[in-house]
Amino acid sequence: MTADTHPAASREKALRLRALTEEGVLVLANAWDAASAAVIAEAGARAIATTSGGVAWSLGRGDGEHADLELMAGAAARIAAAVDVPVTVDAESGYGDIAEAVRHFVTAGAVGVNLEDSGAPGGGLYSAGQQAARIRTAREAATAAGLPELVINARTDVYLRGVGAPEGRLDDVRARTAAYAEAGADGIFVPGLLDLDALRAIAEGPLPVNVMAGPGAPAVAELAAAGVRRVSIGTGAAQAAYTAARAAAVALLKDGTYGPLEGALDYPALNSLFTK
Repeated sequence: MTADTHPAASREKALRLRALTEEGVLVLANAWDAASAAVIAEAGARAIATTSGGVAWSLGRGDGEHADLELMAGAAARIAAAVDVPVTVDAESGYGDIAEAVRHFVTAGAVGVNLEDSGAPGGGLYSAGQQAARIRTAREAATAAGLPELVINARTDVYLRGVGAPEGRLDDVRARTAAYAEAGADGIFVPGLLDLDALRAIAEGPLPVNVMAGPGAPAVAELAAAGVRRVSIGTGAAQAAYTAARAAAVALLKDGTYGPLEGALDYPALNSLFTK
């Protein structure tokens, strides 16, 4: 399968991705390479999101923009080529040039990006105004690249990084949400926050809310009831996959046994996901 990056096809997929958060809660099991994307799509996913951490690890790099834009865009292209559903990519903080990053990812076949407000010089967060300007740059770049419908999911790391006094974080996120919406963002992603009351308050704002969930988090149904419209698991699936690989290696190398391999997807099932 090859990615269809024809402008009309990308616009249709971008509109489909938008519709998925309007119809209900969009659940995303983040992929990190073409095979994981194909497996997740075959399991019934309506869209594929990437995880920067998982993609970077698969390339032999650390998370946090240690894999450069060319490498990440190449991975995005392989993922988009492996599936027929919309693909939204983790663009981290923009790799030093947001416009160039957007152009690369649109060319790769992505129809959505996450853009975080961390990565500011000095290690803090960009101010709401600075990040709003960065979102405008991303929107302008998407339009120039022929995909004005690109779904921009604005990530704020206020909770993830514990920025400011705890009692002021909710107001900070709500103010950022308003600023990012005015700048052209299509969603607000608040990793590190799973308090249902706080999420309910943010969901009253102008943007659909995305959270990062995992073990111990409220169930998807509970998050949806609080107004969340997008649930992703970040590096969770990649971590589980690498944990399975380690368990298989430990059993083989230490005990000479094969137990962790039981129940795995069989070779024909995996191979049939690819046509060449």
